[in-house]
Amino acid sequence: MVVKKRCLLWDWTNSSGPGNPGVPWAMDQCNFNGPISSVSNWNTWVPPELQGRAPYRPMVHLEAQLSGQDWDNVWNSDQPIVHFFNEPDKNNISPERAADAWYNQMVPLRQQKGKQLVSPSVSSDDNGKNWLADFMNRVSDAPPDFLGLHYYGTDGNACIQYLQDMHSRYPQSVIVSEIASTDRNVGSVYNFTVQLANFMDNADWIFEYGFFGCMRQLADGFVSPDAQLMGPDGTFTDLMKKLQWDQPIAPPS
Repeated sequence: MVVKKRCLLWDWTNSSGPGNPGVPWAMDQCNFNGPISSVSNWNTWVPPELQGRAPYRPMVHLEAQLSGQDWDNVWNSDQPIVHFFNEPDKNNISPERAADAWYNQMVPLRQQKGKQLVSPSVSSDDNGKNWLADFMNRVSDAPPDFLGLHYYGTDGNACIQYLQDMHSRYPQSVIVSEIASTDRNVGSVYNFTVQLANFMDNADWIFEYGFFGCMRQLADGFVSPDAQLMGPDGTFTDLMKKLQWDQPIAPPS
């Protein structure tokens, strides 16, 4: 039986738009009958090339998405789960402002539209953990449905320990909305990915997770080139092929 927990992190530049031809055809490479559970593009609009083949996860990425067309997209979405804030601890959004937006807009979204809400996904350092603790205390009488987490690093055991620690602190099911190895050794990246994918598939308290990321260019110098899931020409890397086809993923021989 296939365990469907793997969210495809599909960069918005893969979709066609003004001045950006994109590679929308690349989504036809996806195996939507395997472990892929959903698609996210860190935005509020559905990639047109998705064509209903998997659930979409709209995201209120930052405060700009709380108004205008982006908020209209979220409010009118027919998708069941909405993410709220992507690493606000690194984007100068205080827990107090986030909690105000939570009560003013996200809680009504849940009450009136029946959406399930993901907490802000913070970075895994002490600053991120402290930010989240402050936020969760402020929204304790209207808590999120899911705990959003990010993890970037090189040690798979340390990552598992972090996820377990955060789960023991908060009762919600976990969505690891971004995860990847930052190692510059391809074997180490593969080992990390195999260890964590297989662990998360078998952890009943983890609802969903997304390996970063399916994009043609590196997002920044922090991300490992060996963790890329898409090549510059839009074709999938071997790691992406493993993630969309193999379950469990076999360890290196």
